[in-house]
Amino acid sequence: MFTKILIANRGEIACRVIATAKKMGIKTVAVYSDADKEARHVALADEAVNIGPAPSRESYLQAEKIIAACKQTGAQAVHPGYGFLSENEAFAKRCEDEGIAFIGPKAHSIAAMGDKIASKKLANEAKVNTIPGYNDAIAGPEQAVEIAKGIGYPVMIKASAGGGGKGLRVAFNDKEAFEGFSSCQNEARNSFGDDRIFIEKFVQEPRHIEIQVLGDSHGNVIYLNERECSIQRRHQKVIEEAPSPFISDATRKAMGEQAVQLAKAVKYQSAGTVEFVVGKDQDFYFLEMNTRLQVEHPVTECITGLDLVELMIRVAAGEKLPLTQADVKRDGWAIECRINAEDPFRNFLPSTGRLVRFAPPEQTMWQGDTEHLQGVRVDTGVQDGGEIPMFYDSMIAKLIVHGKDRNDAIAKMREALNGFVIRGVSSNIPFQAALLAHPKFVSGDFNTGFIAENYGKGFFAEDVPHDDAAFLTALAAFVRRKSRERAAGMSGQLPGYAVDAGKDYVVVTLDAAGNNSYTAVHVDEFEGETGSAQVRVGASSYVIRSKSRLNDIAITGTVNGKAFTAQVERGTPKNPLALRVQHNGTRIDALVMSPRMAELHKLMPHKAPPDMSRYVLSPMPGLLVDVAVVPGQKVQAGERVAVIEAMKMENVLFAAADGVVGKVLAAKGESLSVDQAIVEFV
Repeated sequence: MFTKILIANRGEIACRVIATAKKMGIKTVAVYSDADKEARHVALADEAVNIGPAPSRESYLQAEKIIAACKQTGAQAVHPGYGFLSENEAFAKRCEDEGIAFIGPKAHSIAAMGDKIASKKLANEAKVNTIPGYNDAIAGPEQAVEIAKGIGYPVMIKASAGGGGKGLRVAFNDKEAFEGFSSCQNEARNSFGDDRIFIEKFVQEPRHIEIQVLGDSHGNVIYLNERECSIQRRHQKVIEEAPSPFISDATRKAMGEQAVQLAKAVKYQSAGTVEFVVGKDQDFYFLEMNTRLQVEHPVTECITGLDLVELMIRVAAGEKLPLTQADVKRDGWAIECRINAEDPFRNFLPSTGRLVRFAPPEQTMWQGDTEHLQGVRVDTGVQDGGEIPMFYDSMIAKLIVHGKDRNDAIAKMREALNGFVIRGVSSNIPFQAALLAHPKFVSGDFNTGFIAENYGKGFFAEDVPHDDAAFLTALAAFVRRKSRERAAGMSGQLPGYAVDAGKDYVVVTLDAAGNNSYTAVHVDEFEGETGSAQVRVGASSYVIRSKSRLNDIAITGTVNGKAFTAQVERGTPKNPLALRVQHNGTRIDALVMSPRMAELHKLMPHKAPPDMSRYVLSPMPGLLVDVAVVPGQKVQAGERVAVIEAMKMENVLFAAADGVVGKVLAAKGESLSVDQAIVEFV
């Protein structure tokens, strides 16, 4: 067994590998870029080596620097994690040549499966179901249109070296096929240095279901059940679960056996994933094989009770698999939510910056621990006060729960999301909460088009239904009453001017347009029982008990005997006196005041925000990579104005209306803050 391994990655996956290595008594070496010198993975490792500037192409993608770091520290093996060099056959081969064990498959397996065109041919030979399509590199957009017509629309246009949603388009007509081919080719050239494109039939009502496989160097290959990954936004997975609520045992077995056939055909050693697209009649077709550990591997670890990182390390060290297919368990139900630094209410644009508060829900399951299951696990590479840099992907953390069945897992996940405190950057937690509450998700009736169908026009606050919205009003009154009680108990108050906690309040729910709502609330204390009260809101009554302190953001307790977790904090960006209350993805900003104050508040004029329609504003923090207009230029609606880059994604800004450019207010190469003006129209 190795005594020291280097992790050629960053963020949560680097921390994940370190956890298992520590459990196994193996020393770890972290590598880091200039942007990551204070990162969590650097602090957790036994040693750390700086490998260059912030952009990944100058650091984490530099194979030479990683090999040099191995030699410098005496690391006998490299775990590549996912992304970066994890599926780079040249890097795997280089490690082998240098006598450094690559904790992953052999270079020949990566080569065979890394090329989507070659992998489909191989899958056909291995008797694995494949989708009809054109599997040779395509010369240009004209040929792409002809091929698409031949296969029949809709078709999927895909970069051969693609991944992570890049270099992929769906075309429903000739125009989309022509334009999609060019876009894919450009994205593929920039992201992967390989601009070969292929086209295949697009399966209607498809589900994305993948099989986890595991092979060793002794010819043994097993499959560890499936993962349901159909909840995707723009081809990026959002929620993953295991097992799938859709497929039958017979389909599971057939898919698993085909995945093993394919893995054996390429002499696969290590953990890998065979991805299938599954039609509405459970017809399934091979998509691709990911020759690495997947982001969503924890859900498989939960239901099988296996540590996949440990098994990868053992296989790389030449050990035999410690279990057979008959030993693979399927126990309970696991769900993973990807918590990303993005603003769901601004069309999911990236949100970079400092994590002013980062307090995940209480963990009861841990990375590398296969004993303590049926609980909550948080995989993250960040910490309180840490930075979310613009150079890498947007993942803050992965929240994983394991329940006895699917409904139990959904309930656990909703409660865990309620207690996940993130401040300083926006996160997609409200969106995750909405998805988990959606009747179609709860019933398991969804496919990869679920988010596009239900949130096609964007995601808005009203998209998060709350089964009892008056509870948020009651909670605001409860917290305000507690703070008034504390104030009333302070000594040294002037006679006649002492604070009276009172029982009657009005909760003013604030609205951005000034259409505030006013709700009368009555609060009764329970004698001799601190941290409890009965709150009446209209006809509803809430008995709330909580031991949480007033300065806690995450508040836990019971309401009418049922446990709850919610978030309440003082002050909002627009009103330092307001309370912000969040529960089950729904958020209200409220002022809690006396009835007389509420009467006066109604008379206050509403100050409308300034009109910014003449400006093109940066919708997110990022790098201004291009300004496509100059002062005096006439611009038509829909014309390209600027391009901003953040978290590996390019965002093109278009003119909302016809106009003439007055001033260009930001220069190419400038780092922009959210809502910073770029162009002013006259």
